[in-house]
Amino acid sequence: MRSWERAKLRKAALRYVEHGWHVLPGAYLVGQHAGRHAKERRFVCGEIGCRTVACHPAARVPSRSPAVVAGWWRKDPWTVLFPTGYAFDVLEVPAALGRAALLGDGLVAARGPVAVARPGQGERWHFLVLPGHGLLPELAQQPGVVLHGQGSWVPAPPSPQFGGRVRWELPPEAHGWRPAEPYAVQALMLDAIGAGPLTAAGQRATWRTAA
Repeated sequence: MRSWERAKLRKAALRYVEHGWHVLPGAYLVGQHAGRHAKERRFVCGEIGCRTVACHPAARVPSRSPAVVAGWWRKDPWTVLFPTGYAFDVLEVPAALGRAALLGDGLVAARGPVAVARPGQGERWHFLVLPGHGLLPELAQQPGVVLHGQGSWVPAPPSPQFGGRVRWELPPEAHGWRPAEPYAVQALMLDAIGAGPLTAAGQRATWRTAA
């Protein structure tokens, strides 16, 4: 991996900790240009004998110290991970639901950062919310909805994944680096689910009866 890639990830990690967010180094993707030999792509953490192919932490204790974080990315192009349960939790939802929740007034009501991860096929939307709040029972029953709290983590922009880079849909600076109110975001999800079926593009399906 070129040195500019490592520098880009290091710059992002330092920017996060400058705003009081904890980060964690994660295993980094190798074989990104394997082409037809895509099976050769995997995440490596440097631990001898590690057989984990997917992204995973490369350290146990997160930090928000600029000195510590700069040291982590001095030589290695680690994936940037957000450990949840510190500055924020993360509500992870399928892409169609995430898009639908931000339609109309949802874009204003979200009032917090939203990232889009690409772990492989499709996308996963990550809504950063204030920590320590549970998942509403109605939302917990929905497939593909996960609340990441203490002890969990998610990949952070601009880290590479199997399906492409993690990116910001709503960047943190747009809301002063403040996570959203969790139940307000969950209410957006429930509204989106209750408003009707979703297409793959996150649009409302229009149901018409025969004339």
